[in-house]
Amino acid sequence: MRLRTAPAWQTLAVLLLLGGVALASLGDRLPDFKDCVQVCKEANCGENATPIPFHRRILFWDCPAECDYTCQHVVTDKRLARDPPYMHPIYQFHGKWPFYRFMGMQEPFSVVFSLFNYLAHDWGMAQLREKIPASYPLRKYYIWFGYVGLASWTFSMIFHTRDSNLTEKLDYFAAGANVLYGLYYAPIRVFRLDRKEPRKQSLLRIWTGFCILLYAMHVLYLSLWSWDYTYNMAANVAVGVVANVLWSGFSYVQYQRIGRTWAVWPGLCVAWIVVAMSLELLDFPPWMGMIDAHSLWHLGTVLPTVLWYNFLLRDAQEDMTGTRLKD
Repeated sequence: MRLRTAPAWQTLAVLLLLGGVALASLGDRLPDFKDCVQVCKEANCGENATPIPFHRRILFWDCPAECDYTCQHVVTDKRLARDPPYMHPIYQFHGKWPFYRFMGMQEPFSVVFSLFNYLAHDWGMAQLREKIPASYPLRKYYIWFGYVGLASWTFSMIFHTRDSNLTEKLDYFAAGANVLYGLYYAPIRVFRLDRKEPRKQSLLRIWTGFCILLYAMHVLYLSLWSWDYTYNMAANVAVGVVANVLWSGFSYVQYQRIGRTWAVWPGLCVAWIVVAMSLELLDFPPWMGMIDAHSLWHLGTVLPTVLWYNFLLRDAQEDMTGTRLKD
């Protein structure tokens, strides 16, 4: 999958996670590849099929999938042996580079770096639970931000471990929820919709219902009407732009009010992600057949996630006490 949390910058993550899938892949159209797969199936997938190791079978690697994987590398190795890459570039197959799998995982480094993001959310949630009292009204929204992030990166790990129609959909839907939640809790913090005022409570209920409806319609459209990559990216762009504006504006106002460096961290997160995004825009075949731009993008979102939780923590403490914390 190509464009993958969060506040303002989460949108960019999802876009990058989803972007590359829409690209046409030439590798699986090559006559050499098609012939290789056909010959492999005839030789290995009959009555006396070649045994598949257990750790691959539990990840649903069957004989045709094994042939597809093997032929990707056979065809790629032959092309590279015949001519240098600039004459016969490495092609993608089924929208993905020909990765070398590890323990059955299709994209091992994307799995590992997704795990790093999962652990960053887990760490951030632990910090919030430890240092923000349960009585603080915004705490539950921040904790739920963590839960959505955990779900998103869990499905990212599953998808990059084994690509299938189901794991792709789960990954996209979880990533979309992550982006939308980044927008959902932004106005709650910025406009303090959490406060026990009748008008704000009414606005909160309307806003919550609207976001739930928006997500349900998004999932239903993709599931029942059209699995449209262009629409999916456009929807996440629209949501993310609004979230970016809200968090950036809030960051600026907070810095002007309290003059603390941590108040500008949301803007720093956005800038960091924009720089990391260039990795996806300058996509390249995987180093050693395992590390590509997409996996590095996942690695690049870890530190901003940690920084974001630190911002939420300091902002909550400032909000509760009015004390200007040391940087």
